[in-house]
Amino acid sequence: MERKQFKTEVSDLLHLIIHSLYSHKEIFLRELVSNASDALDKLRYRSLTENFPTPELRIDLSFTEGDKRTLTISDNGIGMTHDELSENLGTIAHSGTKRFLQNLTDDQKTNSNLIGQFGVGFYSAFMVADKVEVTSKGWGEEKAYRWSSDGKEKYTIEEAEREENGTTIVIYLNDEGKEYANRWQIENLIKQYSDHIAYPIYLAYDQNTYDDKYNVTGTEHKVEQINSASALWRRSKSELKEEDYNDFYKNTCYDSENPLFYIHTKAEGATEYTTLFFIPAKAPFDMYHADYKSGVKLYVRRVYITDDDKELLPTYLRFVRGIIDSEDLPLNVSREILQQNKVMTAIRTASVKKLLSEFKKISEQNPELYTKFIEQYNRPLKEGLYQDYANRDDLLELVRFKSTAVDGYTSLAQYKERMKSDQKSIYYITGGKEESLKYSPLLASYKEKGYEVLLMTDDIDELVIGSMGKYKDIELKAVNKTDALDDFAGDKKVAKEDEKVAEKIKKALGERVKDVKVSTRLSGVSAVVVADSNDPTVQMQQLLKAMGQGDMPESAPVLEINAEDPFVKKIADSEDESFISDACSVLLDQALLSEGVMPKNPAEFTAKLHSLLI
Repeated sequence: MERKQFKTEVSDLLHLIIHSLYSHKEIFLRELVSNASDALDKLRYRSLTENFPTPELRIDLSFTEGDKRTLTISDNGIGMTHDELSENLGTIAHSGTKRFLQNLTDDQKTNSNLIGQFGVGFYSAFMVADKVEVTSKGWGEEKAYRWSSDGKEKYTIEEAEREENGTTIVIYLNDEGKEYANRWQIENLIKQYSDHIAYPIYLAYDQNTYDDKYNVTGTEHKVEQINSASALWRRSKSELKEEDYNDFYKNTCYDSENPLFYIHTKAEGATEYTTLFFIPAKAPFDMYHADYKSGVKLYVRRVYITDDDKELLPTYLRFVRGIIDSEDLPLNVSREILQQNKVMTAIRTASVKKLLSEFKKISEQNPELYTKFIEQYNRPLKEGLYQDYANRDDLLELVRFKSTAVDGYTSLAQYKERMKSDQKSIYYITGGKEESLKYSPLLASYKEKGYEVLLMTDDIDELVIGSMGKYKDIELKAVNKTDALDDFAGDKKVAKEDEKVAEKIKKALGERVKDVKVSTRLSGVSAVVVADSNDPTVQMQQLLKAMGQGDMPESAPVLEINAEDPFVKKIADSEDESFISDACSVLLDQALLSEGVMPKNPAEFTAKLHSLLI
């Protein structure tokens, strides 16, 4: 017998599970049955690709009552070797799990759904166990081995007896788990959590027999199937209720909330497949992680293939959860083949079209639901505008923006309907939060004309919308870029004296600015900074630096001045070079501050401001 120590992260995890999740302890059965189903999937896949027969693939449950209560979960799946027992049950293979555990908040520590998300469901058995024994025989192996532990610091592995391949888990139930040595409790939990498992789940139990006067005459040993063993996505939509979809989603996607909505499609013809997609009510916690986990599982003729292929849907739809089940893909399809397979390409293309069309339908028929969707997934949809050129027009109708004209969100189509008759462009402003953009001094002249301005508050808006150019032949113009100045050129003639003061300020600021222009649209402020039409704004440059692209050449802003402002007039009238230098520097830094950008040298800025005030 070998005695081994758990790795540190397993000990930490066991402590978390045992001490934080008692209110969710019933999920241990869901996790163990799910693991058994995975083992059956693996053997079925192997038998089909290597062409060998298998017996009926099944999961068996049994229990014992009395002082030594046990619950047994057994399968005849792929099984585990000696080394796999140690590796799978003595360590946590998922990268980042230890760091994840360290960063959990108190609220998250009571969330049972996190167990399934990190592939550590086996350890949930210790919530209800004094001891757990796992006896397993790998496919094609001669020997079986037994893994045993009380869930504290150590485990043992020894040789054992088992005739066929597969795994048997015996849980020695503690006081917290004694209720699970009960037929009705087991049946209810299987119906609740595992009815969709594609393999039959049998429960063995002893039932009393009675005579006509209800006296016990003996016991009868029974074995009954307690799940439907039908893949839900394969069933007709007409026979499924919303409750069926919601339960399936929560049990397979490890979410405690119902999805916002679901999309169930069966395609027939040249390419046959079934898809069942869910949109979570809350964005997945790893949606913006580079190593996010794909939420879509691929099956071929109900045989599980993978849940770890990010090519099944484009990355901007990474929040989608669900199933793709193909009739036409080969069972031995690999990840590399998937990326080049014409059938998979057709399924992916059609699935994206279907998702986007359903999103549009909801936006038209149920605006309240669509608002909930946009609050969670507006940003990834915007990513699609530069990732997915083929569907760009559809995505343009789906994305939403805040606006100076309406509360809540608005679409580009709605903006177009509200445009003034003399308005030539769709105007927007990027950078910063909604509240700061609302009060940008650049907006005053647009409000006076009754022009609506879209408030682009997402960090990718400038990159995405700036690359669009037009929406239905209407030019998109950023009010914080110089090309928007052209629309106001005829409103006010710039005097030669004002052009001279612009040259004076530009000379004083030197390379700190790309240009200085006299504004025809400012009032109430001295100056603002805008970007040249082909340059990123100051905020975008900061974002690029934060993304590690700090080696890009820095673009100086354009300073737009209000020649009627008293402070600018002082600069125009002064011949004191020291005053002009300090005043122009403060003018620029104040304009940057109003855009939420700190001066490069705050101490120098405050010193110059102080000298101007005394």
